[in-house]
Amino acid sequence: MEYVRNRRLTLAAQELAMGNARVFDVALKYGYDTPESFSKAFRRLHGVNPSTARGSGVNLKAFPRISFHLSIKGDKDMDYKIVEKEAFTIVGKKIRMTTKDKQNLRLIPEFWTECHQKGICCELAAHAGKLGLLGVCMDFNPDTEELTYMIGIEKPQSKALTGFEEKEIPASTWAVFESIGPMPHAIQRVWDRIFSEWFPATGYEHSGA
Repeated sequence: MEYVRNRRLTLAAQELAMGNARVFDVALKYGYDTPESFSKAFRRLHGVNPSTARGSGVNLKAFPRISFHLSIKGDKDMDYKIVEKEAFTIVGKKIRMTTKDKQNLRLIPEFWTECHQKGICCELAAHAGKLGLLGVCMDFNPDTEELTYMIGIEKPQSKALTGFEEKEIPASTWAVFESIGPMPHAIQRVWDRIFSEWFPATGYEHSGA
């Protein structure tokens, strides 16, 4: 029953964050007799009032749909927030790689190691903005199963960096997750859960950006 309640509140938060439904209507839809009881349960799970969930950058929780395979998925919550961000430009070093047989899980850490050894990461980090040092997946080609990966930073306004490539990241709606633990395995586990659990649980789709 606790999982069912958390699952309903996951869907309720999604409707409030992305739509214009009234709190009262959402409360009734997900089994609450009064907006007060709904608000109390909503705050207990998400830490904010239902009306606050409409704002950009609000931290919410998602309990994915449970699926039974050889192991249980979806029984652990995933903290996330939805953020609207205007287009911005990044500068850095990039590499084209294949995703066949999950080779990107090996090639991306190797690229980070190479950039650390050559001092590229230190040079970029010295001029990084509030987003810090970035690892960006882009230009995925499903036919060839290839993508471009760039290690970079937001383009500094005060200093022109030479020897680096530029790429504009389009204005987008971002789902933001936190990854804690030894790299690269911690972030790879989060990526796996995002695609195998979070996307199916929430109904969001990858924009291909």
